[in-house]
Formats: sequence, structure tokens, C-alpha cells
Amino acid sequence: MCGIFAYLNYNVNKERRYILQVLFNGLRRLEYRGYDSAGVSIDSSSSDSSSSSSSQNYIFCPPPLVFRREGNIESLVKSVYQEVSETDLNLEESFSIHAGIAHTRWATHGEPAPRNSHPQSSGDGNEFLVVHNGVITNYEVLKETLVRHGFTFESETDTEVIPKLAKFVFDKANEEDDQTVTFSQVVLEVMRHLEGAYALIFKSRHYPNELIACKRGSPLLLGVKELMEGRSNGSAFHDEKFLSKNDFPKELFLSSDANALVEHTKKVLVIEDGEVVHLKDGGVSILKFDNDKGKHGRSLSRPASVQRALSVLEMEVEQINKGNYEHYMQKEIHEQPESLKTTMRGRLIRGGTCKAKTVLLGGLKDHLKTIRRSRRIVFIGCGTSYNAALAARPILEELSGVPVTMEIASDLLDRQGPIYREDTTVFVSQSGETADTLLALEYALENGALCVGITNTVGSAIARHTHCGIHINAGCEIGVASTKAYTSQIVVMAMLALAIGGDTISNQARREAIIDGLFDLPNNVREVLKLDQEMKDLAKLLVAEQSLLVFGRGYNYATALEGALKVKEVALMHSEGILAGEMKHGPLALVDENLPIVVIATRDACFSKQQSVIQQLHARKGRLIVMCSKGDANAVGPGGSCRVIEVPQVEDCLQPVVNIIPLQLLAYHLTVLRGFNVDQPRNLAKSVTTQ
Repeated sequence: MCGIFAYLNYNVNKERRYILQVLFNGLRRLEYRGYDSAGVSIDSSSSDSSSSSSSQNYIFCPPPLVFRREGNIESLVKSVYQEVSETDLNLEESFSIHAGIAHTRWATHGEPAPRNSHPQSSGDGNEFLVVHNGVITNYEVLKETLVRHGFTFESETDTEVIPKLAKFVFDKANEEDDQTVTFSQVVLEVMRHLEGAYALIFKSRHYPNELIACKRGSPLLLGVKELMEGRSNGSAFHDEKFLSKNDFPKELFLSSDANALVEHTKKVLVIEDGEVVHLKDGGVSILKFDNDKGKHGRSLSRPASVQRALSVLEMEVEQINKGNYEHYMQKEIHEQPESLKTTMRGRLIRGGTCKAKTVLLGGLKDHLKTIRRSRRIVFIGCGTSYNAALAARPILEELSGVPVTMEIASDLLDRQGPIYREDTTVFVSQSGETADTLLALEYALENGALCVGITNTVGSAIARHTHCGIHINAGCEIGVASTKAYTSQIVVMAMLALAIGGDTISNQARREAIIDGLFDLPNNVREVLKLDQEMKDLAKLLVAEQSLLVFGRGYNYATALEGALKVKEVALMHSEGILAGEMKHGPLALVDENLPIVVIATRDACFSKQQSVIQQLHARKGRLIVMCSKGDANAVGPGGSCRVIEVPQVEDCLQPVVNIIPLQLLAYHLTVLRGFNVDQPRNLAKSVTTQ
């Protein structure tokens, strides 16, 4: 839920002002991951930066500076420069080697406050500093142990035990052994005591100009930028040159997300669980954590290094900028015609009159026979991803003939629901790092099921740990409330249904109609985006309301859930998506002339039933807003008895893609009119990497 970032410049002079700007900009790129408090740590002096970091006499290095602030990144920036202006700290001081760390927080343990912000410290002198994304589940036990050894705690966080444990390990090792303990040995010993999910970056005055990163469960990437003259940014590179110790000038970055790296470099390493990445002397060494190694001996373990390959990011800086839009959510809503094209590119095959229309999903082709023979298909997700899977369930059942069940990841884990070897489990997550979904994936793997991943993030944990999968290729999504990823997820799962059902002749005409509908879908989405002003006008009428109900059924029950979720996420208005067939079993009691009610009644097999729902709500003087197919205004609201939103009619299984967009626009305009932050809604963060 938090964002961590680090910047190390080696053999290239950078002023303190520049270093701070890099750290602040890194946090700005990660702010969607948390924005209730933030902090940075930099060196207080460059007097020792010219000395070799292999020196044994570290204790004379001055303590690092730590700045922490409640509020968003800009609050931190303002407070840092204000604090600098009140001291003699020289922002023009130059460092040939410097390591800085930064953090933006989404509070899990302790309220947003400077004492609970990161970096968290080992105590006076800031001997060890840590920034952390994740949750340490055994922190209370560790805290009790450290308190017995004389440590005092200032924060309410689970993170503070980590730097204090590092100091405890360092002090004990120096007491017991004449040999100097290395930074990596300290961190490996700390990891051996930690339980839970985490991505950590360590900085220490005992190891100047070094950084160590490690992870278990939470995402973390290393970015490498070489500064050798005469080499173009797009030239070929060799991993050994980048990762080995050498005197080439370079900049190294650590980040929770590629968004903060792409403006600096496209050469990255996705750090794997259990890896310890040590940045020292211009090189990168990677160690593999072994929990059993060193457990029974007195001396700290010295694991062997492992070799890893760098990869190249396939994204551009323009993708993470707002462009001409006021907010990321607005931009991402209007990007959907293009994002859907990208999702389908190369996957839909529509030949001439003699050629069949087919779907090609390369990530699944070796597993389709197994999926077709499955006892059942189980969709597992959270929030918007769950809603997208729910929207695709009917067409998957229709085309595959395999029973499809839905599971909210956290509920599956709570119940320890049965998963069988004959099942195909499909894990849907925009980030590919959702904590509950990852734990459900571990559970399914333990039970022997075939695991399929559907994510928007190449190299994410779900993408790496599933047997096969599909990337939705929706492009970078910054706004906390998911929009374009949702519609791309539905399209990918519709294509999944087409691929699974592609061996049957009986539904060939249906499949071809859907493929034609997929080709036309971007244009239909572009058409429905023209309702922007109409939805803004509707938002003006609803801005003062306290509650909103959304009724849907069939394919559009998911649309009702997702539309209501968008309104509550960003507009902070109570809203509830309701299965229309359940209206008479309780929800009808809420209906009066004041409560606004959205009914989704586009043309499909449930249309006549939705007409009946509208009549019943109208008879109770309900304040109705009806979404219908173009030309059906009189059929759903005779005599202008309700407000009507007309949308293009498409294939029924694709209608949820079109129908959600007016509700996304409504949520966006409601939020702006109510004066709330669209891209950073209260108490929420983009990537839910904690349980």
C-alpha cells in the first residue's frame, strides 16, 4: 500500500538540491500507492563521501538527515525546504557518491503523523534507516524482545522493529566477532526474524554510500542508468557491465513501481522474493535468502550471490503524464477506445469470407485442452477485478459449458473453500500484486489446481507465479479508481471464453458475432464518451444527495456493482449495486420520491424483466435514471416519466463495457463538483499489497 524509492549516484557529481528533487519526483510517481504521510533521508555531509566505502571505520560518518511529514508529497517538499532555510544546510553541496531513500505512506499501523512516517530509525544517531511497503505480522513479538534489550519505541508502526533489529544484530555481531560484519549479513539476519509481506530498503551510517533492498510478497524493482559518454540510451547493454563493480559513472534506482523509473531509465531488474540486492562500489550484488542457513550457528550467514538478467521497460513517460486532462481518472476514462484496441491487438483474427474468425491467446495455447476438461472454472479477485470477472461469467459458461464460480479472494481464504486438482482457477488483478489474491494463488497452487493469471503488469507476482495467463495491456493506470483496466479485463475474459469454446461448431455463429462486436467496440466506446457533458449535468443534480442505488441483472449486475463502487470510491457518496431480481426482497423499502435510483435496462435477455422493475419503481414514485439502448427511451420511460441515458447497443456480453462508462463519468463529475480529490480518494490506495 506504500511506495518506496531510493536513488544512488556513483562517480557522478550531484548537488544535494538535485538529489532531493529526484527523491521527491520518485515519490510523486508513487503517490497513488499512499498519500497520508511521507519522508526522505539524505546524507548530512559529503566530507566522507570520497573515502572508500570498503573502509572498516564507519562509525565516524555523520548521521543521515531524516525529514518526515504528515500529508501528501507537496506538504513534505514544502516542509523540507522550509527546514533547510532555517538551518545552514547547503543545497548546492556536491556528492560524487550518495544514497538517499524516500517513502510515501498509506497508514496501516498508527495514524498519519511524522512519528509514524518513514524512514523509520534505529534510534538516536539514525544508525539504521528503513523504508517499508507491506506488513510485518510478528512485529509485536519482536518489539517485546527488543524492549527487553533496552530499545525504546517512538512510533505505533510495525516497521520500527526492523531498523532496531538491524542495530541489535549489528551490535551483537561486533561484540562476538573481531571480523567486520557486512551490511548484507545484517540484513539477511534481520530477514530471518521477519514474518509477513514486505519490500524494504536499508540505509546505514555504518555503511556509507550503500543501499540494500529485499522483498517478500511486495513489489520492488531496480533501475540502472549508465552515464558513459558516447553511448546512446537505446544502445545494447550487458548485464555483467551494469551489475558488476566498476568505476563507470552511473545512477541506480529502487522503486515499488516502474512508473518512478521510466523517466530515468528503461533498464530494470524485477527483484524476486527472497532476494537481497546490495548496491555498493558502483556494483550490484544479488544474494538469495535462505531461512535455514545460519539459524543454528553463532556466526552470520554468508550466502552465495546469484546471477540475474536486466530487462527493458516497454513504456513511455507520456503514458504516466496527465497530458491535457485535469486528472488521471479523467484521462484514463477517455483513453478507453485506445486501451481496448491495445488489449485486442494481435489477438483477434478476422480473415476473409472463407476463413473463420478466431481468437489467439499465446499465453494460454498450451493449456486450453486442460481448461476445457476442467471440473469447474473459479474466478478469484477483489473489488473491481472481481466485478470484471462477474461480468464475464455468463459468456464463459455459455461458450465453454464448464461451471463457473466466483470467489472474493479474502473470503475464499477465510473459509478455506475447497479447490480441487481438476479446477482451473483464474486470478484477476490489475496490479498483479494484490495481497489477498496472491495468498489465494498460493492456496490454489498448494491444492494442485491449474492457475491462470489476468493482470495489467508484466513481471508482477501473479504473472510470475501462475502456470499461464493473459496480460490485459491496458497501459499504465495511475488513478486509484480503476477505469480502463476494468473494461480491458472484461474484454480479455470475453476473449478467454471465445478461446475455450473455440472447438465447438454449435456456437460458431455466436462466437463470430462476438468477434465482430469486439472489433467494433472501440468505436462504440468512443460514441458513449460523447455523453460526458450529459453526465456532468446529471452530476449537478445529484451533487447534494447522500445515497444512490444502482439496479442491474444478467450481464449488467456487475455493471451495477462497479458503477456503485466508483461513486463510493471517489465521490464519497453511499451507493449500492443491487441485483434487480432481489428488489422485492428488501431494497424496495428504500424507494421514495427523493432517493435517486439508476436502472440499467439495455437490450438483452433480461430487458423485459428490467421493464417490469422500472414499472414497479415508478409505481412507488421512485426517482429514476434509466440507462437504455439507443431508441428505447419510450420503451423504458413512457411519457418522460424518468431521466434516460441512451447508449449504443452491442453484443450482450460486451454491453457491460459500454454501460459502465456513463457511470464512470458520473462518478468523476460528482467528485469534482463535491470538491474531493479524484485521483487520491480518502483512505484508499491503488495497489492493495496488505491484507
